[in-house]
Amino acid sequence: MCRFTRAALALVGWVPAFAGMTALARMTALVGTTALAGTTALAGTTYEGVGRAATPDEIAAWDIDVRPDFKGLPAGSGSVADGQKIWDARCAFCHGTFGESNEVFTPIVGGTTAADIRTGRVKSLTASETARTTLMKLSTVSTLWDYVRRAMPWNAPKSLTTDEVYAVVAYILNLGDIVPEGFVLSDRNIAEVQAKLPNRDGMTRAHGLGDVRGKPDTANTACMKDCATEVRLGSEIPGWARGSHGDLREQNRSLAPGTAGR
Repeated sequence: MCRFTRAALALVGWVPAFAGMTALARMTALVGTTALAGTTALAGTTYEGVGRAATPDEIAAWDIDVRPDFKGLPAGSGSVADGQKIWDARCAFCHGTFGESNEVFTPIVGGTTAADIRTGRVKSLTASETARTTLMKLSTVSTLWDYVRRAMPWNAPKSLTTDEVYAVVAYILNLGDIVPEGFVLSDRNIAEVQAKLPNRDGMTRAHGLGDVRGKPDTANTACMKDCATEVRLGSEIPGWARGSHGDLREQNRSLAPGTAGR
């Protein structure tokens, strides 16, 4: 809760409501409150000139998430053909003409089969030697739509129109043989596409990370002998990859709430 303690929020009657809020609603509530305090707060106390209610435009700039049930999805449509044109002009330089990507980004397409589309589980994910791709792991098409809309293209996020986002997503789905070449993706048929994702049933909590009493993900035996007495951590970029994309620090864009790509 940032600098707000549970006790402080309880004094102003926020805890029950706060627990049921979405992340965006919590942020809006915290930004707009005038009951600011470090560790304590008194009900009804205000600080003149500190804090204000977020404006509708500020909320709208942040409130663009699309949920798995497609709540928040705007109306629109885009064809595979239009998506290919946008892809070639604005996406292929990072992700490759066919989603194979370059030496920096991982492939978007590959590793899925027609059988996976029928079963809803990508079989090749169980093979340790198989490289992972986006469509192999994607369980909700809303995640792909939302990410393209808010973060792509890399050098101009949020610059795609709603229809362009539909078109790009349609092209990606076509590259994965999930929709045909003449397909037009829209808010009216996106739920039907969800039912065709190769790994739509691949998300589960039935593993050791979800419940410490469950079956662990590995079957290794812990070794408690001849242990290293000193551990050194480090990482580096291989020599052949250094400078291949210029000075990344100079390429980083400065961001301000609600202004990126606008």
